[in-house]
Amino acid sequence: MFGGRLQTALLVAGYFVYLLVGAAVFQALERTAEKQEKMAAAQMKEAFLQNFTQLTVAEMEQFMKNLIEAIQNGVYPIGNESQFEESNWDFSNSFFFAGTVVSTIGYGTLHPKTAGGQIFCVFFALFGIPLNIVFLHRVGKMLSLLCKKLGKFLYEKGMRKKKIKFLTLLFFLATGILVFLCLPSVFFQITEGWSYSEGIYFAFITLSTIGFGDYVVGKQSDRKYFSYYRVLVAIWILFGLAWIALLFNLLTTVLEDTEKIIVKDLQQIGKVSKDSVGSQRRRCWPVQFIPEEEPLPPRAGGDAMKMESLTADSERTKNEKKVFSNSKTIAIMSREFNSSLENC
Repeated sequence: MFGGRLQTALLVAGYFVYLLVGAAVFQALERTAEKQEKMAAAQMKEAFLQNFTQLTVAEMEQFMKNLIEAIQNGVYPIGNESQFEESNWDFSNSFFFAGTVVSTIGYGTLHPKTAGGQIFCVFFALFGIPLNIVFLHRVGKMLSLLCKKLGKFLYEKGMRKKKIKFLTLLFFLATGILVFLCLPSVFFQITEGWSYSEGIYFAFITLSTIGFGDYVVGKQSDRKYFSYYRVLVAIWILFGLAWIALLFNLLTTVLEDTEKIIVKDLQQIGKVSKDSVGSQRRRCWPVQFIPEEEPLPPRAGGDAMKMESLTADSERTKNEKKVFSNSKTIAIMSREFNSSLENC
């Protein structure tokens, strides 16, 4: 027991150290390049405001292309210069990005642009994704252990096994939905200004690793976020992934069991159908294939006995004639064979 807990503690510590190191490296590689992009975007905005009345169609199209490219790179040229100084690659955002890499969510709104950052991202994901799978598996075991303890407690109280299984499953679903979907959605509603349905949508799309990128936390320039807001969201994502992985595994098991039950029922229905068809065929067998017994004509007492005696004598005579005929044929064949030998 102690060894298992120590192993779990070392795994969790190593996992978070890996994320922290990755966040620090991404921050060091990408922050300088981001500053240069923001300076270029600010100069482009200033030049546009000074000369927008004199721009040609070609210059306007070039400005729009540069603006779209800046937004795709995570640079939003809106607001004053103080907002330009806020970095997308501070430690909080870098940790959040590292978590989305190893969890394979990949929103696409933040990505490395330098060659060093891109190469490091490849190797970081190469070792981080297997580590994340091991981490989620261990967290899933811990959640399963809690359900087992609850089931053992209910069993000691004298509850039936089927009822225990149903209650533990209900507890697992209700607790997970409350902790990882409902409460975080309220938090996102307050912090991001989304509706509750948008919060639910973001939570599920994120935890299921679909990650469309249409809703991302901490990206609204007109809102003030507290420090390490995205770090907290990243931790929620990591533990929520373990819960939803168990949920998907449970749903898969339920679907497989349902499929087996349906196949078994279909096989039984087919067997019963075959038996009924065979019985129907026997009932509908053609009359000409059923042997008929010729009934003897009804006779009075002595006549019936006499008739039976005559029938038995007739059968005996026929058998004696057959035996005699066969012996006569054998004798003829023997004489012919002897005569042929003498001729030789």
